[in-house]
Amino acid sequence: MPIRDPRTDPLLTPANAALVIIDYQPTQVRSIQSRDRRQLVANAVATVRIAKLYGLPVVLSTVNVATGRNQPTIPSLAELLPDTTPVDRTSINSWEDADFVAAVQKTGRKKLVTIALWTEACLAFMALDAMRAGYEVYPVVDALGGTSLEAHDLAMTRLVQAGAQPVSWIMLACELQRDWSRSATADKFAEILFSL
Repeated sequence: MPIRDPRTDPLLTPANAALVIIDYQPTQVRSIQSRDRRQLVANAVATVRIAKLYGLPVVLSTVNVATGRNQPTIPSLAELLPDTTPVDRTSINSWEDADFVAAVQKTGRKKLVTIALWTEACLAFMALDAMRAGYEVYPVVDALGGTSLEAHDLAMTRLVQAGAQPVSWIMLACELQRDWSRSATADKFAEILFSL
């Protein structure tokens, strides 16, 4: 079969998706109760590695770093994104920050693959507003965390009911690669996939 147009493909492709990372900061990571924190961070790192392999534009956002109330992005993610300047906000809902919305718009992509802490607030509010604004949102469920399992599950239920399309980081990787004959990324894809 011929390769579908990667810009109009209904599935995620390197040409139609962007990665949005929200509030992967030490305080938020320590507060997660919905999944093992080490696994959460490992899954987030895998997600970022996959996004970089396929050249997805990245929007990185933090909250309250400039105010001194919070620390920057955790080192394991920040070191993968040395050329990405975080959009720092004071709002819980990133979509209520003009610089964040402008950064998303600048990617030129309408499919937003998203990892965020917390699922019930920083992910949910942004995702609901982004979908209302015409974006498709793909929460990477195994790279998300909430303050409780109940809070995380409730947020995911609300998002799915509103039209979000959950993926796992491995599903994301396979969807972007799609075919082993795509040799430019196949070896690195396998390395990331099977190194955990």
